Amino acid sequence: MRKVNNSVFIFILFISQFTFAQDSLKISSSEFISVVKNYHPLAIKYQLQNKIAKEEITQARGGFDPVLAAKLGEKNIDGTRYYEQKNIEIGIPTWYGIDIHGSYNHLEGDKLNASDTRGGLYQFGVTIPLAKNLLYDKRRAMLDQAKFALKMTEAEQIVLTNDLLLDAENTYWEWVQNYEIYKLKSEIVDINRKRLDFTRKTLDFGEIPAIDTIEALSQLQSFELQQQDAFLNFVKSTQQLQLFLWKDNQQIYELTEMIYPSDGLENHLAYSDFEFLINEVESQELNSHSSILFYNQKQNILESEKRLKWQSFLPKIDFTYNFFNKEGYSADYIPFFDNNFQYGLKLEIPIFQREARANYEIAKIKLHQNVLDTQIKTRELDVKIETYKNEILNFHTQIDLSRNNLQNYRKLLNAEETRYGIGESSLFLINSRENKVIDAQEKYISIRTKFLKSFNKLKWLKENFLVTSIN
Repeated sequence: MRKVNNSVFIFILFISQFTFAQDSLKISSSEFISVVKNYHPLAIKYQLQNKIAKEEITQARGGFDPVLAAKLGEKNIDGTRYYEQKNIEIGIPTWYGIDIHGSYNHLEGDKLNASDTRGGLYQFGVTIPLAKNLLYDKRRAMLDQAKFALKMTEAEQIVLTNDLLLDAENTYWEWVQNYEIYKLKSEIVDINRKRLDFTRKTLDFGEIPAIDTIEALSQLQSFELQQQDAFLNFVKSTQQLQLFLWKDNQQIYELTEMIYPSDGLENHLAYSDFEFLINEVESQELNSHSSILFYNQKQNILESEKRLKWQSFLPKIDFTYNFFNKEGYSADYIPFFDNNFQYGLKLEIPIFQREARANYEIAKIKLHQNVLDTQIKTRELDVKIETYKNEILNFHTQIDLSRNNLQNYRKLLNAEETRYGIGESSLFLINSRENKVIDAQEKYISIRTKFLKSFNKLKWLKENFLVTSIN
């Protein structure tokens, strides 16, 4: 089915050679970019990645969710009821590592352990870390890291989305370039067909030698070959453009008719706005670029991990206190260690601390690696900005030179045609002048395309500084 669609597309393009751009579908660069931004699967994927990062924050917050539990059990052997138990309890973790818990337990039976309490028993207690996990623990680290990861993901998706739009826009202008070259070749073919007809008529009157018709025919055939090659390049670039065209629900957009650009290389705001763009980019702080913000947020995650690993150097000292009150008895809260209580103190500490030392050193190394990555990325951005700026300025100068060069070649061609009209030149010289004009026109189209592509590189790089959602 895909091959059939491609065959139909090629057939449409072939037929369009003879109908050209009359009454055909046209699309501007702004319309094209809007389609890519709203419907391209990669653009949608990047937006979904941000949603995943937000859900990971909710997931991390789940570490602080209260937990409700219940248990019901009974043991009976040969008619002897060993025990019958009903229990419900709740645990509430807090931000500072302190766990609060309470429960109600009802226990009856004929074979209870000596440490069990018969009947209903209410219990309220706390578990407090006195060293490790008091100032920072895994639950707090996971939540902090999830928040940093959201900002990190937002920065990354801004860069990726703008890279996609840059690729799309430059593909559009390459498509425009191939279209304008194809138009140029088609116009030249029409001119040379008329020239061949004129040459044949002039031959009939005996005013020129027969060899001139061969010269005119050879020139026409050469341009017809160039026209076909230009058309093929236009077909290829149209197919490349189609890769960015998607419909709602990420359905492939199949072209059922020929499509042409409504924007041309000649009139573009970039020719007048490039200096403003350069000044705007140079006024930006590199630290506010999304790529640098990505590494800054990664640094925060690694700092959080390092802080968590440092906790492993501390001894694990957990103090647990439970207050009890039997069902049907009045509560006696104070003093805490006088009656109806239970407490415990638990100590754990690895003797050699090898795992803790290794994990902490790894965390420090990762931090240093990220600092180096940030420095490299900052340097890359600085060089990119300078490179794009130089390209824009150089290509803008080349545009003026190329335009003047083209005008001069046209004057030479016009002069040669005038000389030919009075018998002082030859068709060979006219063809030679004409080839120079066509080469200059193609060069002019190519330089303008290069200018716009460099302008787009700097424009979309500038968009990466606008990260208000992260600041």
